[in-house]
Amino acid sequence: MEVGVHRLGHRLPRDGRLTTHVFLASRALGAKEGIYSGQRDPGLEESLAKAVGEWGGTFSLAYAPHWKQTLNERIEKGWEIIHLTMYGLPHKARLEEIRESSSKKLVIVGGEKVPGDLFKLADYNLSVTNQPHSEVAALAIFLYDLFEGKVTDDYGGRIRVEPSMRRKIVVRNRT
Repeated sequence: MEVGVHRLGHRLPRDGRLTTHVFLASRALGAKEGIYSGQRDPGLEESLAKAVGEWGGTFSLAYAPHWKQTLNERIEKGWEIIHLTMYGLPHKARLEEIRESSSKKLVIVGGEKVPGDLFKLADYNLSVTNQPHSEVAALAIFLYDLFEGKVTDDYGGRIRVEPSMRRKIVVRNRT
């Protein structure tokens, strides 16, 4: 299943760290690409490229100045649009339906106030809870549930963590 994540309304300097975490969680939990709109942030792009270079994988990041145009292009190509919002229906009620679809999926997480048009463009407006929470938390829970907890910890990068109960073990591969 191919999944991308689009972060709406990135604002500098306020969202630098949060948007970075949106995409680090996306990559770690199975998404193949990230897209962001709002203010362009070369620092974000460099940070993610460095993380992928060190930790491995094929995650890509792109800037899209016009979120609606990007969504419409994906819709025209047959992608399903999944908007994570605390106002949506419980995500677990739709997971099986989403998994069974052969369509590529674009998961949308908001930043500043989400435009009303998004609710109409989305195939699914889903929540992990109807209480205020972080978009990183919602995205992580959704992706973990979508992929049924099947995540990989080794993306073939120069760095990997060897699990340990009592200490940090970081392995640096020579490549």
